[in-house]
Parts: sequence; structure tokens; C-alpha cells
Amino acid sequence: MSKKRGLSLDEKREKMLQIFYDSQDFFLLKELEKLGPKKGVISQSVKDVVQTLVDDDLVFKDKIGTSVIVSYLDTHHCVNLMSINFPGIFWSLPSCAGNQLRSIQRKLDSDLQSSKRRYTELIDQCNSLKKGRENSDEREEALDELKTIEQKYNELKNEIEQYSDNDPATFEAKKKAIEVAHAAANRWTDNIFTLQQWCSNNFPQAKEQLDHLYNEVGITEDFDYLELPAAVPVCSPGDQMLEGNP
Repeated sequence: MSKKRGLSLDEKREKMLQIFYDSQDFFLLKELEKLGPKKGVISQSVKDVVQTLVDDDLVFKDKIGTSVIVSYLDTHHCVNLMSINFPGIFWSLPSCAGNQLRSIQRKLDSDLQSSKRRYTELIDQCNSLKKGRENSDEREEALDELKTIEQKYNELKNEIEQYSDNDPATFEAKKKAIEVAHAAANRWTDNIFTLQQWCSNNFPQAKEQLDHLYNEVGITEDFDYLELPAAVPVCSPGDQMLEGNP
């Protein structure tokens, strides 16, 4: 004999909603957990199922504390106006769910109409753009000419990129960056010399140990300030061609 299939989430939601609709009353969570199993919803899942109904505005939940609660039986009559001092009460009436669904339907209808209007506008715009772009010999010639111009443009662009290293602006930027790096290197070189002098003055008896330490970290006898080489003048692409350089 096959095992009985459990209820899906949608089926559990329908069962819990039916509890509210049949009684048209207010419930505590503990009460719902006792009533759920009678509808086939295990008590452990009642809380989560009811919360999904609350999230979809199909069931309403009042906060802890004294609250005035109004439940609508239909769109014209109002009943059950009362003050209750129970924590976490839940309620739902068929008219509430109906009003909620009607509100959703109105919104969807409005969105549908907006989409239809937008679709019509796009069709008109498409038809407008097609005017003057009909296939013809003149249009084909113009497109071929445009393609040739674009190809030539890309070739010239690639050629210019080959000389980007000799671009005056790029050269100046690199020159300034070298000057900054050179100044920073010599500044740290000066700091190292200052530190060496301080160590020699304060630890003269450790001269051999200090010399050994300097050699280990790369501060050898030829360690000195850097000299900035002279800048090479920039040659224009035309000069390079005259000199026979590629």
C-alpha cells in the first residue's frame, strides 16, 4: 500500500485559510497550531504557513498589546469592532481576501494597459524609423561607402596606436613619474645614510655586526644616491620615417 502524500505549501495555505473563513473569528497562534492538524497541516508547520499568508495580505496579524481591530465582512458593512489584549492574534475574512485579489487584479489590468500602449508606441516608432531606409541601389552604395570609411578609420587608429609611446603627452607623464620615483629613491637613500650614522654613533662597538647586517639587506659599499639620466628627445613619426625606423 502506497504511503499517503503530504500536502503541498499551496494546499496547506488553502487549508489554513479555510479555518479563518469557516469561523470568521480571531485566533492566537497556539489555537491555530491545534486546529491545523484537523485540516491535515501538522502543528510544526502552521506558523510558517500562516506567515506566508500574512506576507501576501491574505491573513492579518495584530501586534502585541491592546489594539482596536476592525474586520470587514464585505465592502459595505463593518463588524467586530473590539479592543483585545492578546499577543499575536490572526484573522482573515473572505471579503478581505476578495478585496486584496481585486486590488491585485486592478493593478495587473493597469500594467497590462500600460504595456499595450508602450507596445503600440514602439511599433509606431519602428515604422517611422523604417521610412527613408528602404532597400535601394543608392542605399546599398551609401552603406558600402560607410563600411569603407569605417575600415579606413580603424586602420588609421591602429597606426596611431603604434606611435603612442612617442606621444608628447605620454612622454611628459612618464617623465614626471620618473622624477617623482627618483626623488623618492634618493630620499630613502638619505634616510638610510642617516640611520647608518646614528647606529655608528650610538653602537661603535657593534661595527662588524652592523656591516654584516647592511650586506645582508643589500646596503653594500657601492650603495649611493641615484643620478637621473638625461632625457631622450621625442621623435615625431615623420622623423622616424626619415631616419628609416619603422
